[in-house]
Amino acid sequence: MKSHYRVVVIGGGVVGSSVLYHLAKLGWTDVCMLERSVLTAGSSWHAAGGIHALNADPNIAALQAYTIDLLSEIEQESGHNIGLHMTGGLTMAGTPDRWEWLQSAYRVFQSIGISDCRLVTPEEAGELNPIMSTDGLLGGMWADREGYIDTTGTVHAYAIAARKRGAEYFEHTKVDSLEQTKDGWRVNTDKGTITCEHVVNAGGLWAKQLGRMAGIELPVSPLKHHYLVSDSIPKLEEIDFEVPMTVDLEGFTYLRQDQNGVLLGIYEIDHEHWAMDGAPWDYGMELFQEQTDRIENELIMGFERYPVLQEVGVKTWVNGAFTFSPDGNPLVGPVPGKPGYWCACAVMAGFLQGGGVGKSLAEWIIHGEPEADVYGMDVARYGKFAENKQYIKETTGQFYSRRFVMTYPNEQL
Repeated sequence: MKSHYRVVVIGGGVVGSSVLYHLAKLGWTDVCMLERSVLTAGSSWHAAGGIHALNADPNIAALQAYTIDLLSEIEQESGHNIGLHMTGGLTMAGTPDRWEWLQSAYRVFQSIGISDCRLVTPEEAGELNPIMSTDGLLGGMWADREGYIDTTGTVHAYAIAARKRGAEYFEHTKVDSLEQTKDGWRVNTDKGTITCEHVVNAGGLWAKQLGRMAGIELPVSPLKHHYLVSDSIPKLEEIDFEVPMTVDLEGFTYLRQDQNGVLLGIYEIDHEHWAMDGAPWDYGMELFQEQTDRIENELIMGFERYPVLQEVGVKTWVNGAFTFSPDGNPLVGPVPGKPGYWCACAVMAGFLQGGGVGKSLAEWIIHGEPEADVYGMDVARYGKFAENKQYIKETTGQFYSRRFVMTYPNEQL
């Protein structure tokens, strides 16, 4: 580890690794990434790893499309397997308003050049995902570029590809404090001090503490999130294809195949915050005990949408923490009043948006502005008003609980 770098990225999850890769790809190789524990520690290692095209913001949808296209390039460039399964994906609508919104989203996708989507009837959806009950569904949207990846493999692929381009990364290197200097920043670690022109907060569950080290109160908070992995399902063993990534918006669930079982994830109404001042420093590869009582209503809807789950057991429960912003979008870009301090935080869909976030932030640092319109992710959209802890708790919780709830223009919540 050198004593000076042009850029120091703090956090070795998927977002930090993507930022490091894109900086090196754009020609800045005097850059390093510091990870307190091991790559993926925090949220990346236990993420479900789903990738899908749909987003209510067309600009973010375009960045997601970029990320999906980038994944196979990263695998080839790094020589590291990312476990990419491009199964295609379904997003289903169960109310007239939702079906109208889905049709509108399809037209927006067409207008921005995402052409691998089409609308499907409930009957077609049932053929594409034969373990799904189509009761109550009005229609859906199919996208070719949806599926899932191996989360640990993907983070390592980004990091290896970055290192091949000249960047460096160091595990087991904890950042203790940050000091602003006339030339940039001093990063004090348990392995020594580094000076740099730019520092990037890609701290994930620890983003709050890394902000406070620089005198910044970021509007972020971790929340708990469940998914289960089922035992083998006989019907899946009989068919000769993987069922697609499937989102049941009215049921608050998402599903993908996992070997011969399925992974079912839930965005429950009864959300629960955790460690609002940031995760403990010794946290990293732990999970919480499942809380089935809290997610009971959504779990019932999931088992009704996929009746085969009623016939098999649960192999694994995952209840882990992810970091959210008040509106659910990432916090990306330069922090006003803190020259050389950059955010890449609250990317709760890191494997889906991480490539686009890394590209945009690297362009911003190097060229002064990103190529894409990232207004919806700009950290500057929040000011002093968003530092209030109760505001952060209410808004992040509201977003989480409404993740799959229909939103209307100018709606007052």
